[in-house]
Order: sequence, then structure tokens, then C-alpha cells
Amino acid sequence: MIFDSHAHYDDEAFDKDRDCLLSTMEEQGVGCIVNVGASFQGAKDSVELSMRYPHVYAAVGVHPDHVGELDEVKMQHLREMCTMEKTVAVGEIGLDYYWDKESHELQKEWFKKQMELAKEVDLPVIVHSREAAQDTFDLIKSEHAGTTGGVIHCFSGSKEMAKEYIKMGYYIGVGGVVTFKNARVLKEVVESIPLERILTETDCPYLAPVPFRGKRNCSSYISYDRRVKGHFQRRGRAGYLRKCKKYVPHHRLKGRKKWRNYQIHRKP
Repeated sequence: MIFDSHAHYDDEAFDKDRDCLLSTMEEQGVGCIVNVGASFQGAKDSVELSMRYPHVYAAVGVHPDHVGELDEVKMQHLREMCTMEKTVAVGEIGLDYYWDKESHELQKEWFKKQMELAKEVDLPVIVHSREAAQDTFDLIKSEHAGTTGGVIHCFSGSKEMAKEYIKMGYYIGVGGVVTFKNARVLKEVVESIPLERILTETDCPYLAPVPFRGKRNCSSYISYDRRVKGHFQRRGRAGYLRKCKKYVPHHRLKGRKKWRNYQIHRKP
């Protein structure tokens, strides 16, 4: 079964068929999905989706584009959402200098506060970084490294930086972008780091892999992505789909089991 470690099924792109899609994921080979909050409302919606579907888990946090909406009251609400049984991470949080919707200083302030929240509630982080590679790395190293771990979502840095993140205990998030013709650097990253430090993700509805590029993405597209599969298989392992199982158990498994990045479990 496939594990999609980063999805946005709360997005309006799924308004017309969200329930149909999520209700049939197992039939399409998808065993677990982490729905990741971007805005404060998105965090609440992620928790609601996790309560509605047994194979959906929530990450709660506020994306750098939306940190202007944060205040201490909302941070307390995020803290409460983190205590929900199926909340498994704080995210997505980080820095985005591409869109620059909020000042760099404000982004850094709330990135640090949300990393502090992750440490407080003992949950891994899901980190967004766009056109802000060095600042993101420096803040993680000074404020979070060696604590709760996490994943660098949709990784776009160099293989050298990826290896430094891995040394600090983080995973590298890889999705459909690796299938793009212009993804030479990311392909080098995938081929140069340990397979067990890669987390598969879609970021759906965004960044659909070839041959679906330009269309709405969804979790089931991971299984069709032969190019990504080929990259993992060339690492000398048993294959891409088997690798996915290492991070999350099939949702029918009973008992509590702590996995390497997300603490996903079902009660006995």
C-alpha cells in the first residue's frame, strides 16, 4: 500500500468529488494519507478530514504565506489541535521568499514559534522552503535540530544540503517534480541519499507527475509514477511501493507502533 505523506484534500480543487476520492483510495492502492494544513482554516479542515476517514491523518500548521493571520490565540488553538489523536505533525511551516506575501522577519518569527510548538507537543515538523534554502536551513539548525525531527517537503536544494539535513535527523520529501525534465538537481539528490531517508508525497492537488503534469494531482498517481519508481529501484532496494510501507503501517494493523517519522497508530 502507498503512503502519501503530504496532501491537501481540503483544497477547493476537491470540492466536487472529495468524498468519492477519499472513500476509494484503498481500492487504488493508497493505505495512508497525511493531510497537511496550510492556513489556519486548513489546519482545522485537516483535523476534520482525519476524523472522517480512517486512513487520513492530520498535520496542523500555518504556511509562511499565511502567517499574517496568526496570533497567540490561534497558536493556542493549533496547540489544542496537536493533541488530537490523529494529528501526527506540525506543518506545513517554513519560509517562502518566492511569493513574498509576508515580510521575511514575520515569516521567521512564526516559523520559530511553530517549531517551538512542535517541540512542546513532541511532533515532527513538515517544512516548506522556497527560494529560502539557506535561511530555512540555518533556522532549523539553530532552533529545532536534534529534537522532534521532520521532513523537508518538496525538497529543492542541493544534494550537499540534503545530506546535512539527514545528518540532523530529517527526511527528504520527494514527489512528482522528480519526473520533470528540468529536475536534474533533484534526481541527483534522490540518487545520492539513503532510500530510507526519502518520504514519498504528492502535494496534491499540485505538482502532478509526468504523464499527468498540468492536471489535478491525487495520491493514487504515485503508483503510476514509473520514473520515480525507477529512481528508487536503481538504489538496489526491493522497490518504491515496499519502501512506502516502512513509514506507516497498513491502517488495518492493530496496536500502537511508533514509526520513524510520523507516529501513526490505531488503538487495539
